[in-house]
Amino acid sequence: MKYRLLQRRMTISAPRMTIKRQTPWPLVAVLWAALLGLAVVAAFWAYGLGQRRLSGEDTGEQIASLSEQVERLATENKRLQSASDSSQNELKIVQAAKAQLATQLKNLEAENIRQKEDLAFFDSLLPTNLGPPGITIQRFKAELAGPNQIRYRMLAMQGGTATQQFTGNFQFTIMVLRDGKSDTINFPEANSTDLARYRLAFKYYQRVEGVLTVPEGATIKSVAVRVLDRGQVRAQQSVDL
Repeated sequence: MKYRLLQRRMTISAPRMTIKRQTPWPLVAVLWAALLGLAVVAAFWAYGLGQRRLSGEDTGEQIASLSEQVERLATENKRLQSASDSSQNELKIVQAAKAQLATQLKNLEAENIRQKEDLAFFDSLLPTNLGPPGITIQRFKAELAGPNQIRYRMLAMQGGTATQQFTGNFQFTIMVLRDGKSDTINFPEANSTDLARYRLAFKYYQRVEGVLTVPEGATIKSVAVRVLDRGQVRAQQSVDL
């Protein structure tokens, strides 16, 4: 019996025996500690990389470059803004000078017209002086300066060989249409406070000009002017508008 059992164990059909090597637990602990250390190091490395990215350490050079570009663009913008302000100031100066020149040109044209009228007036003095003495109105002009305003201009002169100064006054009578009816308006009125502007005092001639204002709603039809000497009419003219 024992022999058969021994023979079975020695033959091929006998059960296989597995030999297991058992690793010492201190070595296993060291290996696990090493793996844990590597994991911790990897975690810290990943955390540090993330922190550097979040804090911008990796893009420091880019930020420095962008900051330099921003500063350069800001400097260029200031330069361009200064140039623009200078150009605008120069443009304003040119526009002001242009407006001033236009005003001066307009005044010169008006003065030129006045001088031409004076020249024509002086040309007429010689034949007038040779004629009979008397007060005349020369070159009376009246034009609308607005819906209810009249700008007038005239020369009152004394003909002949005048030796005494003429003293008198002038007045206007304006024909208007008001509320569908004809009416007259006199300047100056009887109770006017500016009678001095309608006075005349000259030996040879006196220039008279100004603006008359009629009440609103009145349509101006004609203007007549008279030169008076102590209430007596010495000369008169009228203009239709």
